[in-house]
Amino acid sequence: MKRDRSNASKPLNQLDLGFIARSLWPYLWAWRGRVLVALIFLVAAKGVTVAMPWALKHIVDGLDNDSAQMLAIPVAFLLAYGFFRFTSVAFGELRDAVFSRVTERAMRQASLEVFEHLHKLELDFHLSRQTGGLSRDIERGTNGVHFLLRFLVFNIVPTLLELALVAGILILNFDVWFALITLFSVLIYVGFTIATTEWRNRYVREANTLDSQANTRAIDSLLNYETVKYFGNEAWEAQHYDRNLADWENARLKNRMSLLMLNTGQALIVSAALTWMMWLAAGDVVAGEITLGDLVMVNAYVIQLFIPLNFLGFVYREIRRALTDIENLFGLLKRPLRIRDASDAKALDVQQGTIEFDAVTFGYHPERVILQGLNLRIEAGQKVALVGGSGAGKSTIGRLLFRFYDPQSGEVRIDGQPISAVTQASLRAAIGVVPQDTVLFNDTLLNNVRYGRPDASDDDVWRAIRMAHLDDFIAHLPDGADTRVGERGLKVSGGEKQRIAIARVLLKNPPILLFDEATSALDSHAEQAILSAMNEVSRNRTSIVIAHRLSTVIDADRIVVLRDGQVVEQGSHQQLLAQQGVYADLWRTQLRQGESVTNPNESSARPD
Repeated sequence: MKRDRSNASKPLNQLDLGFIARSLWPYLWAWRGRVLVALIFLVAAKGVTVAMPWALKHIVDGLDNDSAQMLAIPVAFLLAYGFFRFTSVAFGELRDAVFSRVTERAMRQASLEVFEHLHKLELDFHLSRQTGGLSRDIERGTNGVHFLLRFLVFNIVPTLLELALVAGILILNFDVWFALITLFSVLIYVGFTIATTEWRNRYVREANTLDSQANTRAIDSLLNYETVKYFGNEAWEAQHYDRNLADWENARLKNRMSLLMLNTGQALIVSAALTWMMWLAAGDVVAGEITLGDLVMVNAYVIQLFIPLNFLGFVYREIRRALTDIENLFGLLKRPLRIRDASDAKALDVQQGTIEFDAVTFGYHPERVILQGLNLRIEAGQKVALVGGSGAGKSTIGRLLFRFYDPQSGEVRIDGQPISAVTQASLRAAIGVVPQDTVLFNDTLLNNVRYGRPDASDDDVWRAIRMAHLDDFIAHLPDGADTRVGERGLKVSGGEKQRIAIARVLLKNPPILLFDEATSALDSHAEQAILSAMNEVSRNRTSIVIAHRLSTVIDADRIVVLRDGQVVEQGSHQQLLAQQGVYADLWRTQLRQGESVTNPNESSARPD
């Protein structure tokens, strides 16, 4: 659902109702039939509501008449009064029932739009986000959309309609002063409400900000439960959280006191207007200009009018709060996409799987360049290992290949096709990634493997599980493959998480594979099993292996040594050892640190 964003540069706290209406209009238009029916029920409800004081007047006048033949008149109006009151409520309930689908669908569409947009945003945004505050902003924002839809359509407009009807009735039936007092008091009431609400809105903002901060801190602490336990910082975390809650408490108190001033001022305006009009009406009754029923009708109209007006004050306050709540929601939706498909992007067509990095320069920040004019070609079907020290650019190459980022200059191509010219969906469908730090969903182990290809059959899922050597582990679990892995996979070990990640990739079955330290958390026995599975699945596929432990990549077709974002050496394991260069130094260092050699035949290849 597309929104009007012509006011994108204007702060939301300064936006008028016209912008709100344009923003919400798509949701209303999508269900225009239901909205029309709901509006008919709304008008009908207001019509019978305005008729109730009129019926009440005739009841009082009929009872005030001593003539016996007039006794039938109050009975008729008593029945009419009861009928009006019932139908007013019934029409209101029917209106809500018809319109509920509109508001719930609007919340659904707004939530979905934000969710989809968040998944389109670049990796850098998600690396720096605060999950707790973000989730609270989305929740409050979607609730704000719901509130604005319901109360703008069914409270502000009906109240204005009722005000016009009551003013017309008072002018036609009574002195013009009654209508003038009504309009004057309404203007004062609305002006006071707006001015006071604008003043107190800063306390609402402050309370929301502190609420998000406290929630973010709580979720961050709970997500890092093990770290808290390692350092025995439970009390420190509780104190830190309590300080955030104390600030929130003070902001809420200021918010509540300002609300007290607003409610008291509103009550004073309503009471003064009602007293003034009843004084005039009582004088007219004494003078014989109007009946006792007329006085009751005036009183009923004024009270009946100020009931929704009092609610209008609440609605305005809530609209301002809703606008504050949806500020961050609209801010998320307006956040530009740094990585987007070209207008003429086509699906990637992988025939062989040749990968080229042509003079690629990239840095996460302008002042810190990671890759400096990198030239690298990986032939189709080759297994190429990337090695080097920390910060050499190994993982960055993987992120650029997956197009999490675009290079500042140069080009990345697959089978001669620039990846910036193909759709992101087709690019990522062609690449399988086993990351160094695998994060699992809080679901069953089976469903976490199935995530690699959600429509896969059970046979395909279990085949991937066996290839990743997960079947023995699953067999020893009380609930088997239905075991839940916990939030972020905290209930399984690092090695088990990586085997689940490998099973996912095996299930996805892409033509290009990227292993980013895929065996870093495995013991020697498990590592051998996984390396065997990796070699099997890598056969006839283009594979990139990012490795720290050189023993895991000695069988690679080519090993590329990176330093400061550039290729300094490349060749087979034996060739690089013979060069006595950077790779040979790394190899000797790992041998001294007790690094095991995967291939036993390599013992003779140790450099002197």
